[in-house]
Amino acid sequence: MKRKTLEQAVDLAKKLRHVFVATSDNNGLPHMAAAGKLTLGPEDRVVVAAWFCPTTVSNLHRNRQVALVIWDPGRDTGYQLLGETEELEDIAMMNGYTPGESPSPLPQVERQLLVRVDKIIDFKHAPHSDREE
Repeated sequence: MKRKTLEQAVDLAKKLRHVFVATSDNNGLPHMAAAGKLTLGPEDRVVVAAWFCPTTVSNLHRNRQVALVIWDPGRDTGYQLLGETEELEDIAMMNGYTPGESPSPLPQVERQLLVRVDKIIDFKHAPHSDREE
């Protein structure tokens, strides 16, 4: 059942072309990031890829827990995937240049996260229980 729900979440993310990634530091200070790619991984895992900002990466080095949110606001339907980042891999690097912006002192790095999904719950405005799917 969990695999089927993961497949549905990945299909929705592909359709919407965005995923929200929530992390927190050692003190619990939250941080949100956006990603564009979510794919199925082995077993109860997903892979999320993006040009993550330094805060997301720093948080994941200190606290591997993560929430991935896929939400279609027009239909008010979605998923919250709760789990732990098992791998954080650099997959591409730029020299810090973004068209229309001043050069960045830090290189931009596209990374992918392998996340073990421990719990899947609904994500929507409508009343819901936060119980696992």
